Amino acid sequence: MSVALTLTEPRPRKAAPRHLADLDLAGCQSVLSEIGQPAFRAKQLRQQYFGRHVGDASQMTDLPAAAREAIGEALLPRLLQPIRVDSCDDGRTVKAVWRLYDGALVESVIMAYPDRVTACVSSQAGCGMACPFCATGQGGLDRNLTTAEIVDQVVNAARLAEERGLGRLSNIVFMGMGEPLANWARLKSALHLITAPVPDGIGISARSVTVSTVGLVPTIKKLAEEGLPVRLAVSLHAPDDELRDELVPINTRWKVAEVLDAAWEYARVTKRRVSIEYAMIRDVNDQPWRADLLGKLLKGKLVHVNLIPLNPTPGSRWDASPKPVEAEFVRRLREAGVSTTVRDTRGQEIDGACGQLAASVREAGTPGRAGAKPLGASGAAE
Repeated sequence: MSVALTLTEPRPRKAAPRHLADLDLAGCQSVLSEIGQPAFRAKQLRQQYFGRHVGDASQMTDLPAAAREAIGEALLPRLLQPIRVDSCDDGRTVKAVWRLYDGALVESVIMAYPDRVTACVSSQAGCGMACPFCATGQGGLDRNLTTAEIVDQVVNAARLAEERGLGRLSNIVFMGMGEPLANWARLKSALHLITAPVPDGIGISARSVTVSTVGLVPTIKKLAEEGLPVRLAVSLHAPDDELRDELVPINTRWKVAEVLDAAWEYARVTKRRVSIEYAMIRDVNDQPWRADLLGKLLKGKLVHVNLIPLNPTPGSRWDASPKPVEAEFVRRLREAGVSTTVRDTRGQEIDGACGQLAASVREAGTPGRAGAKPLGASGAAE
């Protein structure tokens, strides 16, 4: 099967607006100087944006009222236009679709648990990896997100979690739309901003950040060299090359053994346990012998397997494994000495699989549907 993969950076439709999250402190000070504002306002802006999650200069009461509009236009343009939000699980799961400056759509999700609040964010608009069971992969790649567009998802998620009484945002997973390592330069900058202390960044612990990948081996090595102890999650989905070539087409470039070798080196360098993501697909990758082979590959490694009950996309031929089959897969992995859990399923009734909600917005040509509420300017449902 021949599948087109997009690893090179696509050309944006037009230049992205300048935003403070794309600039360091000196860059912010320079822009402020251009509009006749004192340099010390740069720290004020960064404190408000990164620390208090305020993205609208008109709401920053520590700025002179007469200067807020000019400052907002220069450094705080709206990057994410809220299009639609859905919630479920008694409001503990919230999924939003955002329109970017050029009309591209991306998704982010907030999930509140008893011990943490996690935001799942996107790194690209669409995805070029072409995994056939993934809604985003089937839609293709639109473009890479800028650093500020990535960071602004986190800031919006933090504000939305606070407004909805879900608690303080504590964890970030790069498991939304796109292949994070295919947008390496912006991802790297975003990771540093997410983990830097306020006012230089959002102040989330690097140990509470997870970066997923389908297995871009050279960039896994770059991530290991970056000095940030984020967790690596490898979307494996098959232990054998024959099946993985079909499920994860990038496997035709870097085989299972190469991907796992890079993951073990990442664990050695960072001392962080690697997560192996494995979507359970009925009669495709859920056979007992594949569980045994996976256990053999992972035994004795610093690793945890996260089995994912497949959330089928509309009209897809792929379906989730039956629960007894899933339970047997878990039993065999644990018997091999491999730590294994089944991911908590969230958001199935709100198009929870990555790419589904954005796809439904495109198809409907409207921001709403029955039971869905539009997001207001603050990011909260009105």
